[in-house]
Amino acid sequence: MTQVMSVGEREAFLAGVRLGVLSVTESGGDRAPVTVPMWYAYEPGGELYFITGAKSRKAELIREAGRVTLCVHNDDPPYRYVAVEGPVTTVDEPAGDAERAALAHRYLGPELGERYLQSTSGEGLALIRMHPVHWSSADFGKRGG
Repeated sequence: MTQVMSVGEREAFLAGVRLGVLSVTESGGDRAPVTVPMWYAYEPGGELYFITGAKSRKAELIREAGRVTLCVHNDDPPYRYVAVEGPVTTVDEPAGDAERAALAHRYLGPELGERYLQSTSGEGLALIRMHPVHWSSADFGKRGG
């Protein structure tokens, strides 16, 4: 048996509430990719989205590269991870209220999520969607073979 997750397993894992680590290539090739933690949302079979500062270096690099990689993992044994890479399909400015609320509630819960939304605004934020094309995954609780 392989440690690679099935399509259903990897999509369910990516859809879970985990902090993602986003990477985007630095233009020019003289530096390593920019890599940062990120709130994100994903539903099996769909696109992945996240929100970032519209004028941030990260957003600028995402626009230039046109693709990103996101990796998520769990911290407790048995260790598992899923990494997805693919093209950016849309960059919406400002980020929509519905997506902002969904991420805030997903990561902070209803009460803290509402407080977060009241203390921030969508101005200056970009909603970025990507289509996962290339997948890498492992579940180290599975017997390798």
